Amino acid sequence: MPDLSLPPDDLPPVQTTPADEALQRQLEAAVARRFYEACDGVTQSILMACEWSISIDVSALTLVMGCPDASTHWRALNHLVPLAHQLAWFCETARIRISSLAGTETPLEVRVDEIDIYHH
Repeated sequence: MPDLSLPPDDLPPVQTTPADEALQRQLEAAVARRFYEACDGVTQSILMACEWSISIDVSALTLVMGCPDASTHWRALNHLVPLAHQLAWFCETARIRISSLAGTETPLEVRVDEIDIYHH
C-alpha cells in the first residue's frame, strides 16, 4: 500500500473490532437486499434457488452464489450477463463467483467489467 502521508486518525485501524465486523455484516446485508430488490423476476428466482450473499472487502464487492444442483448451476451460468449488468449498478469493479454446493464443478469467478467477453 502506498504511503499517503495521512494523519494517524485518518489511517485504517490495524485490527478490526467486533463493532467493525457488525458494521461490515450490516453493510453486506443492506447491499444484498437492495441488489435483490433491483433484480427482475427471473434473476430473483435464480437467486432464491441458490445460497447467495454479497461479500465486500477492500478489493471488491462480490456476489457469491452456491447452486444446489447441476440444473440450477447451469441456469445461473446462463444468466451471468444479466447478473453482471445488475451488479454493475452497485459497483463497476464487482465480481461474481458461482459454484456448486456439491463441489462437483470448478467455481467460476468473473469480474463485472470483463463480462462482455461472455456476451458473445
